[in-house]
Amino acid sequence: MNRFKIYYLLFILLALFSLECSTVPLTGRKQLDLVPASQMLTMSFQQYQDFLKQNKLSTDATQTAMVKRVGQKIQHAVEKYFADNNLSDQLKGYQWEFNLVDSKEVNAWCMPGGKVVVYTGILPLTQDESGLAVVLGHEISHAVAKHGDERMSQGLLTQLGGIALQTALQTKPQQTQQIFMAAFGLGAQVGVLLPFSRTQESEADHLGLIFMSMAGYDPNRALDFWQRMAAQSKGAPPEFLSDHPSDQTRINKIKDEIPEAMKYYNRS
Repeated sequence: MNRFKIYYLLFILLALFSLECSTVPLTGRKQLDLVPASQMLTMSFQQYQDFLKQNKLSTDATQTAMVKRVGQKIQHAVEKYFADNNLSDQLKGYQWEFNLVDSKEVNAWCMPGGKVVVYTGILPLTQDESGLAVVLGHEISHAVAKHGDERMSQGLLTQLGGIALQTALQTKPQQTQQIFMAAFGLGAQVGVLLPFSRTQESEADHLGLIFMSMAGYDPNRALDFWQRMAAQSKGAPPEFLSDHPSDQTRINKIKDEIPEAMKYYNRS
């Protein structure tokens, strides 16, 4: 790519960012937002239903009830925070849902609109409700901070030249679907998006601490969970090749953020 094209791309990026941006709650970080919420929610809900059809829900009534109970507590904390800060319109169209999927995978996620999945494979690491609150606080924070929308916007910009989502869906449906899948961690790439992704992970840790604290869970328990995760993930790739902060980087930062979270916990 010659110098003129690089400058042109940078100019377009800056122009779009100045016109099409939103602000992350709590942190105040500006983010690129080219995707209308209504379209993102429609895509999210369809993908979620497709996932549930293709995967087996857990038949363990006790564990399923725990996932729903903790999830709803985090949901209510999020809704209260947004209401208290006149941000409730950002949750418009949310249809919260919490499901436990029978899988050995150590994972959980939340898609736009409050569509949450926890895998049974992560429960031995969460151990109890507080550990699960760490995970759900983190994953729900990804959704309410619009991290998926941000990554989708980046993909539309870098791969399709910033065309509108509706146009992309009509003219390049397969490529648009691939961008959507990658935006929510269903694809892997090493390159320009990685620094944004590490920022999002740290941001989700921060917001997650606040929301779990508001829900009545001690944020200090986050350290216990991430230390267990660190012990479980020995041999993980180095931080510069990962879209997650290194275990020690994450733990150190969470230690620094716990005093702020405790203020919310003491009010709960």
